Amino acid sequence: MSARALIAFGQVRHTRLRPVRHAFAHPTSFLMLPMRALREAPDPVLARNRFALLSFHDRDHGAGGEDALAWMEALLAAEGIAADGEIWLQTYPRILGYAFKPVSFWYAHRADGRLAAIVAEVNNTFGERHCYLLDGPQLAWGAELRARKVFHVSPFCRVEGRYRFRFLRTTADAPRHAGRCVVRVDLDDHDGPLLQTSWSGTLEPLSAAAIRRAAWGAPAVGFGVIARIHWHALKLWLKRVPFFTKPAAPDRFVSR
Repeated sequence: MSARALIAFGQVRHTRLRPVRHAFAHPTSFLMLPMRALREAPDPVLARNRFALLSFHDRDHGAGGEDALAWMEALLAAEGIAADGEIWLQTYPRILGYAFKPVSFWYAHRADGRLAAIVAEVNNTFGERHCYLLDGPQLAWGAELRARKVFHVSPFCRVEGRYRFRFLRTTADAPRHAGRCVVRVDLDDHDGPLLQTSWSGTLEPLSAAAIRRAAWGAPAVGFGVIARIHWHALKLWLKRVPFFTKPAAPDRFVSR
């Protein structure tokens, strides 16, 4: 995959299995950004840290500073993870200056292209953020990776159980396409599978035409994300799904 800014068009899916079934699928789009390549040569199509129809802002990630990549590199260094290859960031863009990003994913590579670590960066609607750092010998595309849930996301789920992650990538499959990306994140509690979620999309180079398509043709980005979160929360409440009070945020910003 060439190291330039990409955008994906696809679908986000979410299924709750208990105590009542609740499922939805919405069209979506997301960015896939080669952060080290962009540091060396900014993409003229990508509006960065400024207002635009579609833009990317560093302070939406990590510790909220002006250089998200520097934060990620410092995190990897502090954890003793060598990642001297590209670092890609999969994230929702801002649309007309606004974005709520339920989750973003950092993919840190070694120089030979192998994965060194993946960071799942989770935001909740209370303005809190937590990161799950995934690494180790089992780390690979297509492998199931697990992490204990320690961060409050939904008032309809307790902070317990574990996540099961699976990440898939394919290479370019047509002149216009730069491959596909699929992320599966499932949540199990003590009674078994509870939630099944996925983000998938076909990647293509970021262009002015793709930006217009993302801004006007994929309502599950921008204001649409937060609107749909509250809409589905209302549906769960009407279905009498138990509601849980938000606990305190975890002491550590990163769980490994």
